[in-house]
Formats: sequence, C-alpha cells, structure tokens
Amino acid sequence: MVKANTGEADRVKESLAALDGVVEAHVVAGDVDFVAKTVADDPGDVKRVATNAIQTINGVEGTQTYIAMD
Repeated sequence: MVKANTGEADRVKESLAALDGVVEAHVVAGDVDFVAKTVADDPGDVKRVATNAIQTINGVEGTQTYIAMD
C-alpha cells in the first residue's frame, strides 16, 4: 500500500509499475493512494522493494506492507 502526493498520481503509478519486482500497480480510493503488488521468493525481497525502491520515488509519502500467506 502506498500513500503519495496524489497531484502526481499518473507519474507515481508509472514509476511504481516500472520497478523491478512490482508486477501490478493500481490507483485506489481510501486510506492509501496505490496498491503495488510484488512477487518475491522471501519476505526480505519484499522489504528491499519497499524500502530501496518504492519509498525512494519522488512523491511517495509512506508505505504499508502486507504479505499474502497463500
């Protein structure tokens, strides 16, 4: 889940979708602005995508990470 400056929604979505490890990026309504889906072999890979890539995008204000168990 990604919270961002929504005035730049198109650019942020494109930046999210272009990241290595992100397989889907969607604009959503609610407490967050985007859902970015990653596929990873282990939780450490998810952390690296969130902290080293998503959180460095200009306009991103914060992230919340949820891991599907099935």
